[in-house]
Amino acid sequence: MENINNEKDRESTTKRLLDAVGEIIIKDGFDKVGVNAIASKAGVSKVLIYRYFGSVDNMIVEYLSQNDFWINFTVDFPKDENLKGFIKKMFRDRIHQLRNNKLEQELYRWELTSHNSVIEKLRLKREAKGITLITIVSQLSKHPQEEVAAIATLLSAAISYLVLLSDNCSMYNGVDLQSDKGWEQLACGIDLLVDKWYN
Repeated sequence: MENINNEKDRESTTKRLLDAVGEIIIKDGFDKVGVNAIASKAGVSKVLIYRYFGSVDNMIVEYLSQNDFWINFTVDFPKDENLKGFIKKMFRDRIHQLRNNKLEQELYRWELTSHNSVIEKLRLKREAKGITLITIVSQLSKHPQEEVAAIATLLSAAISYLVLLSDNCSMYNGVDLQSDKGWEQLACGIDLLVDKWYN
């Protein structure tokens, strides 16, 4: 019984620590995430940060990994004619998720202006998942992996850039980046590109 309680305590404390990381990032930015701030926000001893995660960097990586679209994307692709629709939905889901996830937007801004071990670990995780997804799509679609990688990179980068730009720029080539209608227009454009490529 004691082990069960200890495990529950550890799970509860781990969640409080990870939640504290998220709250600090969203409120104050990545530069304010430190061992003292996290421990204070979570209401626990900072010793537990090192016991459960090894380092503050590892804890930030764990938190961000749990909230990263691509790292958490399922690799359960359909193996039939539904693949094209699945790919379209994947990019539509990406648009929706990034537009509504301020934390991930902050992460991308941080990545564009910094280089450190946390960012490097996240990029390696994201890259590994990206290669897996590209390999699967290549095999299922019978298109070369290099071609799939190029198209996936251009589409995902365009989505990220335009979401970040929308904070300070309302229109881009006549598309309203601050409205659902504008983003539906972009999603339809992605659908068209996927159709052209796939066929």
